[in-house]
Amino acid sequence: MIRSADNDKLKTIRKLRDKRWREKLGLFTAEGEDLVEAAARADWPTAFVLRAGEDVEPELMGALSTLGSGTRVIGVYERRWAEPGGDVSVWLHAVRDPGNVGTIIRSVHALADGPVILGPGCADPFSPQAVRASMGSLFARPPARAELAELPGNRLALSSRGPRTLREADFVAPVVLCLGAERGGLPAELEAASVRIPVHTESLNVAMAATVALYEAASRMPADA
Repeated sequence: MIRSADNDKLKTIRKLRDKRWREKLGLFTAEGEDLVEAAARADWPTAFVLRAGEDVEPELMGALSTLGSGTRVIGVYERRWAEPGGDVSVWLHAVRDPGNVGTIIRSVHALADGPVILGPGCADPFSPQAVRASMGSLFARPPARAELAELPGNRLALSSRGPRTLREADFVAPVVLCLGAERGGLPAELEAASVRIPVHTESLNVAMAATVALYEAASRMPADA
């Protein structure tokens, strides 16, 4: 039973709140029973798992929590990246909010067969906020990384300034749905041929827009894709 805050495992968990340490150590944390169970189902490479009252004093575990209400279990896992691919995937450009990145990972897992592909300037998908927002989908469908020029298949860009609507788009597999941050948008070469989701407001949150586009792709992709 761990009874000291100076324990090396507890020090590691505290360090992993910082992106620089996550990259240096090649590790990240997942907090809560649901996420730890999702990691186990996916046979994700595990450094260690600590449970309050079994492996560590509950008070020390509570001090490690990023949830505010405390936690009963925290797992530490190896960072793992997938390769781009699949009939439908999503590429993100400069999406800096980790909650949006995690939510899009969850939507892609639900509605597509490819991964979320992170382009330049995106939030770390292995941050505590992104891992939590993914609700375990990170373990079932790990993210990939690629520059715009490296994307496989057909690109379908979404922008509030698109000249055509999403319903007018052609979905030909493999297709990569390309989305950028609400304010920054996409690279110029994608904006010119982008499509929009007609809404009564100025724009949609990027995670909401990705989910709408994924549903449209899932419903309209040819059956033999």
